[in-house]
Amino acid sequence: MKTSRKAIENFLSSKKLAIAGVSRDPKKFGHTIYSDLKKKGFEVYPVNPFATEIDGIKCYHSVVELPSDVSSLLVLTPKKNTLEILKDALAKGIENIWIQQMSDTPEALAFVRDKKINLVARECIHMWTEPVSGVHKFHKTIKKIFGALPK
Repeated sequence: MKTSRKAIENFLSSKKLAIAGVSRDPKKFGHTIYSDLKKKGFEVYPVNPFATEIDGIKCYHSVVELPSDVSSLLVLTPKKNTLEILKDALAKGIENIWIQQMSDTPEALAFVRDKKINLVARECIHMWTEPVSGVHKFHKTIKKIFGALPK
């Protein structure tokens, strides 16, 4: 399953998104993405079944609990949770989904393959939210050099 640049642009055009798998630990990847997207102007809704708030913002225990006007979801969960998160997202009517690289599974991708949604998979959101910096900028440059960026 290849992701298109248009799918990435469509996902990022919504500045309001839920993030499933936000960590309470500021040192973990699931927290750094959350913090980075907030700094870049996104209105984020953290989802973590074990937290009531993260950084002073209400945390939702499941995708099903999200407000009805949240139509974009970034999935950062451990692989074993991804399929269930996707099922909940589709049941909730969320049609703009990004499955962060390393959260996808063959079963999860097969489940959403024929659904009428905007899907981004096997990409790192850090490489696409401007300004891109540090190791993410380097990684994006390498992918560009080798022609591996989505077209």
